[in-house]
Amino acid sequence: MPVAHLYPRPPYDFSLSAAIFAGGDPQIRTYDHDLFWQALDIGGTPVLVEVFSEGSVETPKLRISFRSNIPLSKSGMIEIQNLVSSMFNISEDITPFYEAMEKDAIMTDLLRQLRGLKAPTTPTVFEALVDSVIEQQISLKAAHSIEKRLIRAVGNSLTFDGDTWYCYPTPPILATTPDSTFRSCGLTLRKGEYIREISQQILAGTLDLDLFRSFADTESIISQMVKIRGVGRWTAELTILRGLHRADAFPADDVGVRRFIAQVYRKGEKISPHDARVFAEQWGAWKGFAAYYLEVADLLGIFAGNTPEPGKPVIP
Repeated sequence: MPVAHLYPRPPYDFSLSAAIFAGGDPQIRTYDHDLFWQALDIGGTPVLVEVFSEGSVETPKLRISFRSNIPLSKSGMIEIQNLVSSMFNISEDITPFYEAMEKDAIMTDLLRQLRGLKAPTTPTVFEALVDSVIEQQISLKAAHSIEKRLIRAVGNSLTFDGDTWYCYPTPPILATTPDSTFRSCGLTLRKGEYIREISQQILAGTLDLDLFRSFADTESIISQMVKIRGVGRWTAELTILRGLHRADAFPADDVGVRRFIAQVYRKGEKISPHDARVFAEQWGAWKGFAAYYLEVADLLGIFAGNTPEPGKPVIP
């Protein structure tokens, strides 16, 4: 089994950075006790990638191993290493974000408790966009269930010793996925149409989601993304935050984001999307990252002034 090592830029806490994946489908992607694994489609070849933390927050070190039914070339293994580095943003310097939050006492306390957390990025922008379309106007729990069913139904797979893992479906697969399959996975016909059309446009070369990486500002990306059928501002902002890792992408229309702000800053008082957007301006170009820290704090039951007991596991 090929093995490689990566050395993230400190501070970096792998357990916090992968916490969002805890409780995921073990045949697709999950995290458990310092080990993350996911089936990835590398140029049509399914590969099971495992990432294990061997370091500390200040001296981080990750071990990567990968398995495939087809022998991997040296270039293929390098591609996987680069992809994992990108997914976990290990080269990112988060100290400017920390410094920018110093005037916010609540956020500063959360940053102290979540030191080394780096927001992960989806393997492709396409995956972020499809997930965001699926999650429109339904609960996150229901959306995750649909996503898992879709991956299992049409994603490429690989099997070792009787165990099977499933990769996220690629544009060529979803471009020809019929309505009946989308419906059996829990998607509406309209959402199935959106996903299929996006996939077809990518195959036809009329849509290149990776081009958005070169855009200078987030608003320009949003203005172009909302031209895609089925994509509104919320979907675009969520895609940009997850798939392009833009620190200022702030999905104010998201119920969860508003709830996090209300709980921590407004004593539970409900706020509107407009109120959330105005409130987030205090975080400037880092408002997307700040919202993500609130999300993870909520996930782990960590709040300002609530320091976890020494030795207490990070993952509930």
